Amino acid sequence: MNSYISYFRPEIDNMTGYTPGEQPKGTPVIKLNTNESPYPPAPGVQKALASFQYERLRLYPDPLALEVRAEIAAMTGFSVNNIIAGNGSDDILTIATRCFSDARRPMACFEPTYSLYPTLAGLQGAPCIRIQLSEDFEIPEDPLRQARNANLFIIARPNAPTGNLFPREKMEEICAKFNGIVLIDEAYADFSRDNCLDFVRKYPNVIISRTFSKSRSLAGLRFGFAVAHEKIIDGMMKMKDSYNVPMLTQKLALASLWDRGYFDTCVAKVKTTREALTLALRDLGFRVIHSDTNFVFAAPPIDAKNYFLDLKRRNILVRYFPAARTCGFVRITIGTPEEMTELLKVTKELIGKN
Repeated sequence: MNSYISYFRPEIDNMTGYTPGEQPKGTPVIKLNTNESPYPPAPGVQKALASFQYERLRLYPDPLALEVRAEIAAMTGFSVNNIIAGNGSDDILTIATRCFSDARRPMACFEPTYSLYPTLAGLQGAPCIRIQLSEDFEIPEDPLRQARNANLFIIARPNAPTGNLFPREKMEEICAKFNGIVLIDEAYADFSRDNCLDFVRKYPNVIISRTFSKSRSLAGLRFGFAVAHEKIIDGMMKMKDSYNVPMLTQKLALASLWDRGYFDTCVAKVKTTREALTLALRDLGFRVIHSDTNFVFAAPPIDAKNYFLDLKRRNILVRYFPAARTCGFVRITIGTPEEMTELLKVTKELIGKN
């Protein structure tokens, strides 16, 4: 066989792709590693799926996702012209990176944060300015000085994988003074004390992205959206794939939006379980970062990597990030109360607290 010669752009050959959380097959596990909801989608989603006329799949979906965008507009108080739909919020992030970053226009983000951001910058051949968070994972002093050459500043709020909520006043200062686009990734905002959606009305350079994967139990469906000034949405519409949101996804996302009561109930249950788990882990000697998400970021009183591996041997999956700033922690998705009870039982055995 002839030797292989790469035809990829150098940026692709030289980069490391994003590593998603493990999706196990076969042996039943308690899966607490990818921040999925422990509860099923709204009952209306099942009804919409059952009534879907499968023969319609021969047709293309609405390329503008107008019906679901109109429902989101009604829910948020914005115009449909302020909203773009995506194939998950990762699609929104990809569109934004393609719109605003290239070799001459760097991206900025905090570190540690969602590791997809530098990967997206790399795909564009764009430099990524990584601004280190403080020792307690808060916004450092003068982040704008470090980000001054960037054209796009992506900020996860609440942050991942740490789970903490950056103060609104510091976020507002960044939005008001940054000379470029500020994309606030609010994937976990439904579990937090507040959000920054109102910034869109005050700052024409702000994009807010959201997802249905976490709080609406639709990670397998892939639906997300962004809210921004209509001129920004106009430009992002040019960059998106022609039919980026499938027909079935649009229909089921719409059904989820119609069942507000179920959504509120599931979010409340996750928050209650989160607080109970936080207290229990602290009682066992863990350092737990205050969380405004559907997970906790916790440093065990034993070696974090070994704890992660020992849990895995017991068929409990959590997430471990080996980087220098995060290697002392594990990220634990909030599951059902029963799953948390089993996690704590095994944890007590592993740290010798039984």
